[in-house]
Amino acid sequence: MAKAAKTIKVEQIGSAIRRHHSQRSTLIGLKLNKIGRVAELQDTPEVRGMINKVQHLVRVVGE
Repeated sequence: MAKAAKTIKVEQIGSAIRRHHSQRSTLIGLKLNKIGRVAELQDTPEVRGMINKVQHLVRVVGE
């Protein structure tokens, strides 16, 4: 039987206005595009890298 994938909750706390287009695209890839929005994502190295790229705009709510 397969293990359940770990998830991580991420909340957007900063605006994408006046940010580089790659940071905006990363937020959209994380299913975030408005302040206060929370997304529950699988905890993978790829997602962790995306969070690291926009760490000044997001907050990890729960691991």
